[in-house]
Amino acid sequence: MLTDTRFRLERATVAVKVVHSKRTAFTVPAGAIVKVLRDPADNHELVTVLWGEHKLQMFAVDVDVRGTEIKDPETEHGQLRKTATG
Repeated sequence: MLTDTRFRLERATVAVKVVHSKRTAFTVPAGAIVKVLRDPADNHELVTVLWGEHKLQMFAVDVDVRGTEIKDPETEHGQLRKTATG
């Protein structure tokens, strides 16, 4: 299960966000770091992720295939600094 793991997306990935009670497609850019949340509404196909302040739903396979798991929080911060500084 992907719950409580963090991933850095290697490619832009489509997600769904609820806006004004409507599901809206939302693109999460390459390089974004998402955290898979525990959500009882999720199933084996969809997972809820947190990207910044955005709570989104994504296909679990997209997170798994297009993302690289971040196992060490220090690595995550290093990736952010590296991306910000070029």
